Amino acid sequence: MVAANHRDLEHHGLPANAIAAIRNPDQSQIEAGLEWLSLPGHHLLCWGDDAYPGLLSRINSPPAALFVDGDPNCLWHPQIAVIGSRNPTAGGVDHARDFAATLARQGMTITSGLADGIDSTAHAAALDAGAYTIAVNGTGLQTVYPRSSRLIAERIPSRGAMISELPLDAPPRRRHFPSRNRIISGLSLAVLVIEAGLNSGTLITARKAAEQGRDVFALPGSLHNPMAKGCHRLIREGARLVETTDDIMQELGPVATELKMEIRQRLDQADTPVPHQESQAESLLDDPDYSTLWAVLGYDPKPVDVIIDQTRLTAGAVSSMLLIMELNGMVKNNGNGCYLRA
Repeated sequence: MVAANHRDLEHHGLPANAIAAIRNPDQSQIEAGLEWLSLPGHHLLCWGDDAYPGLLSRINSPPAALFVDGDPNCLWHPQIAVIGSRNPTAGGVDHARDFAATLARQGMTITSGLADGIDSTAHAAALDAGAYTIAVNGTGLQTVYPRSSRLIAERIPSRGAMISELPLDAPPRRRHFPSRNRIISGLSLAVLVIEAGLNSGTLITARKAAEQGRDVFALPGSLHNPMAKGCHRLIREGARLVETTDDIMQELGPVATELKMEIRQRLDQADTPVPHQESQAESLLDDPDYSTLWAVLGYDPKPVDVIIDQTRLTAGAVSSMLLIMELNGMVKNNGNGCYLRA
C-alpha cells in the first residue's frame, strides 16, 4: 500500500487526506510511535500478522493495525463483550458486576469500551475476579477517556490489554466511537447488553455484533426503567433474553469452535506452543463446578455422558465448561466425544 502510486490509491477508494498521509507521512509521528513501541508491553499488530486476532480479522473492515498496551496474546482468548449505559441504574451496576465476574470465573475474558457506567464496572469486576479484561479505546493510547476511568486503565495492561486502532495521540472524537464499537464486537464470541436506552450507542455495538454473526444477549428489566427499553428492543429484534450466565455459556459453542480452529491454525503456522493461561486456569478451578469436573477427568479419555453422570452437572453446563477448559489448554478432545486432561 505504501509503495502504491497516487492513481492506484485513488482506485482503491481512499480519500484525498488518506492518500496524502500515505504519500507524505508525518515523520514526527513515526518517531513518536517507534519510541512508544520501544517501551515494555507496547505492541503494534498489523492485519495479516500471525499475532493479529483471528476473529477480528474476519469482520468487514478490520482495523489495519492495533496498538496494544498489555498482553497481545489475550486478544486470542475467548471473549464476551459486556456493554451498556453510561448512566446505569444501581441495579444495572449490580448486574454488570455479577455477570462480568461470573463469566470471568468461567474462563471468559471480558471486553468492553472503558466508558463510564456498565463498561468500567465490567472491567473492574473482571480484574477483581483475577481474570483478564480488554479495553477497546475510542482514543489513542496516550489518552485515557473518560478521565474517570484512569484508575481502571492503569490496572488493565497487567491483566489484559488496552487497544486502539487510532494514532497514539488521537483525542476523543464523536466519530471514533461507533468505529470503535465494531472492534469490541469483532473480538468477542458474543455481546451481553446489561442496560441501554433507546438512543444508546450500545445498540450500535449490538447491531454490529449481529452483522458479524455474533450472538447478542440482553437482560430484561422493569417496564418502568428507561434503561431497559434498549434491551427490550434488542430482544424483540432477535437478541437472546438471559437471566443467568448459564444461558450464555450454553450458546457459545459454534463461534468458540471457530476461535479454537483459528488458534490451532495460528500455532501450527508459527510452530509455537499453546499460549496457556495458567492464572486463568487456576481461577477456573476455584469454582466448585469446575473443580468437580476436573476431579472426574483423568489422563485417559472419558465419554461426555460418563462425565455428566459422574459430576451430576447438567449436559449444557458440562459442554460449556469443557469448551472453556479446552480453550485454556486444560483438557483435550480425542475426536470421539471423549475428554482427558491435557
